[in-house]
Amino acid sequence: MTEVGKNVCSWVANDNGLYLSYHNEQWGVPVYDDTTLFEMITLEGAQAGLSWITILKRRDSYRAAFDRFDPAIVANYSEEKVKILLNDSGIIRNRLKIISAVNNAAQFLKIQEEFGSFTSYLWKFVNGKPIVNTFKTFSEIPAYTELSDTISHDMKKRGFTFFGTTICYAFMQAVGIVNDHQIDCFRHKEIAEDTYRPRF
Repeated sequence: MTEVGKNVCSWVANDNGLYLSYHNEQWGVPVYDDTTLFEMITLEGAQAGLSWITILKRRDSYRAAFDRFDPAIVANYSEEKVKILLNDSGIIRNRLKIISAVNNAAQFLKIQEEFGSFTSYLWKFVNGKPIVNTFKTFSEIPAYTELSDTISHDMKKRGFTFFGTTICYAFMQAVGIVNDHQIDCFRHKEIAEDTYRPRF
């Protein structure tokens, strides 16, 4: 399947909506913005046990419910705020996942304080350079790797929850730590050849 005459990854080949837009515009693009990184940590945690499209459809609702993912605000959510979120039909109303987001915001702030930014902390695991994989088929793409094990272990040691190695690898794919577009996908080459300046 193609997008405007271009090959795309097989997991979006039959989509002409939200999934395809996300794939074409965001998935695999290196992220150096702390707010976006916190957003993706929260959304990937919310996705656990669900399909990613379920979360994408609720992304705008999540941004409104979680104060546009400002970790300094989320870290200070009260029990009353948690109750409000549990009644918000625009998000996944799972208490453990909501509590996890609040907890992770607090841990996120600690990393910012220690490293200057979460961006600096995260990208040091790959020395600031994305890993460009060369998978031909979707079935070749792993659910986790030794690197996701390492990052997940370190973040869990620092107090993060809902961030096991599988969730971590999905996060890594989403924020461009790894480029897992299939090699015949037009985005694989575009992202791999894109020039950028790490902001740390």
